[in-house]
Amino acid sequence: MLQSPHRRGVSVKPHLNDEMRFLQSWFQSPLKTGAVSPSGRALAKMMASYLDPRLEGPVIELGPGTGPVTRALLARGFAPERLVLIEYNREFCGLLRKRYPGVTVIHGDAYALYDTLHGRLDVPAVGTISSLPLFTKSPQERDRMVNEAFDLSRPGAPFVQFTYAVVSPVPLKPGEIHGERSPRVWWNLPPARVWAYRRPTA
Repeated sequence: MLQSPHRRGVSVKPHLNDEMRFLQSWFQSPLKTGAVSPSGRALAKMMASYLDPRLEGPVIELGPGTGPVTRALLARGFAPERLVLIEYNREFCGLLRKRYPGVTVIHGDAYALYDTLHGRLDVPAVGTISSLPLFTKSPQERDRMVNEAFDLSRPGAPFVQFTYAVVSPVPLKPGEIHGERSPRVWWNLPPARVWAYRRPTA
């Protein structure tokens, strides 16, 4: 009978533990987890690059999972107390609190931002960064959530989203929501790209 790595006295690397957590979460609830593995470092770094730590205000992170994008935001220069994470999976919430002391982790629904963040933000956010599986929701729900994020953010702040798809995961609306996409991140498995959406300012 095969023994687990722990019983054989072999340590399991943290990223392998995260892979197993994601796979288990995906099997339990594929429409909520969306991915079978966490974002790779190159993709997380690309996502974080769209947010400027020199601007004042918090960052809203949606669907952080085991925290690869959180790690990239911290490496970019954001202080832990500036990060507000919304995660639906209770196990991931506990892991995030232990892994990133000082970061605010909220167990809640990212598709109901107004209710989830009620009384949580003292000033507008500098942007929102999302790893949610948006294509599991209708275009109307995606549009509503992104606009709620814009309402909670400073003018011109981005909504950053990664996707494996070739089309935009957020409906583009001339004069209302415009987006720019990154080159494909080939080092991620599977390869992905990043979209940064903004609401035009007057």
